[in-house]
Amino acid sequence: MKRIASFTLALICLLSCGREGVQDSGTHFAEDALRPLVESGRMPGVISIFYNNGVQETCCLGYADVENKRPIAMDNVFMQCSQTKGFCGVTVAKLVEEGRLNLDDPVYKYLPEFGTLWILESENDSTRVLRKARNPLTIRMCLNHTGGFPFECSAKRSDVRGGGWSGGGPLRQIASVAAESPILFEPGTDIKYSNTGIDIAAAVVEVVTGMKWEDYLRQSVLDPLGMKSTWFWPSDRQLENQIEMYKVFEEGPCERVEENSWQQRPYNDGHVFASAGAGLWSTAEDHLKFYKMLMNLGLGDNGVRILEEETVKSLLAVSTRPEGMEGYSLGLSAPAVDSEDSWFGHGGAWCTNCSVNWHRKQLKLFVVQITDSPNIWYDALREAENSFFQATDIASGTDAYTGRTE
Repeated sequence: MKRIASFTLALICLLSCGREGVQDSGTHFAEDALRPLVESGRMPGVISIFYNNGVQETCCLGYADVENKRPIAMDNVFMQCSQTKGFCGVTVAKLVEEGRLNLDDPVYKYLPEFGTLWILESENDSTRVLRKARNPLTIRMCLNHTGGFPFECSAKRSDVRGGGWSGGGPLRQIASVAAESPILFEPGTDIKYSNTGIDIAAAVVEVVTGMKWEDYLRQSVLDPLGMKSTWFWPSDRQLENQIEMYKVFEEGPCERVEENSWQQRPYNDGHVFASAGAGLWSTAEDHLKFYKMLMNLGLGDNGVRILEEETVKSLLAVSTRPEGMEGYSLGLSAPAVDSEDSWFGHGGAWCTNCSVNWHRKQLKLFVVQITDSPNIWYDALREAENSFFQATDIASGTDAYTGRTE
């Protein structure tokens, strides 16, 4: 029985995952590492991609829908959650590159309601103590989580029906609610991971461009890269083939989760609003297009340039935070100091992740839809990753990016 299951899973991997346009590594490190978890039922289905300078290992293993035995595939939509933040960072970086805004511009230059901010000094059951902020909030602070905002503003709390990442209202409205609410510390002096700050930066983009942020994103990034399956409102047909969400355990089979309080069904009706902090649906195929663009310093695999090389190097691939505040750039996890061993990228709450090393032209991508669970796959995947890069360091093509247009 185990041999039959192994053959079935291997066949799923071969049929579901195309490997066109790159050199197949011929390796199966991720598949071999994760197969025991999938075959035992502890994991539902996973997509793993390792890329090393033109050589790629692609694995789709298991199921997008365990109960109906629907194989997981590169064109299945999934919720990428906080990986949306990097898309906002790219739109802001484009406007900086074009001279249409400056990262150190005060937000009130574009959104006057941020002219006065109040810091929550203390509170108890009956009293709040506030003081006026001394430092102006800048666009940079919004994007690197040093603005002082809570994770979500009151309009988007998950305990309010219609709240969550993509609920609450349009971006300008969310920004206005955030401006009226107390912040947690003096802007630029501490770190607090916040969807709210990213949404405020997207609202600034709307003022500068005169467009909804999601429309500017589509016009300037998604469409040029050919990311046709990435959007805030997946179609009903796409959702029929979505990667379903599961909960996994240290021992025992995984269990299906119909929805998470932060992302409520139906996923594409009128209660859903675009959020730059989290909320984009995508596919592994589309994900690769975005992150390979970052890896290749702004140049898409299709030859379309989204950003100039120096923009990626200075604004996205390395921290924009003050010294001593760890690494984070514009909506992306990034090193405090760049080196040949540096990776930058982002993860999502449902355990998706992608990061790239532009120096070595390397990428690692992982897609699964799991909530509130231990990372039982982490050690096995890291070992597979190390094995892949060691095995392909010599074999990887040095001219994998020749012949492209600028």
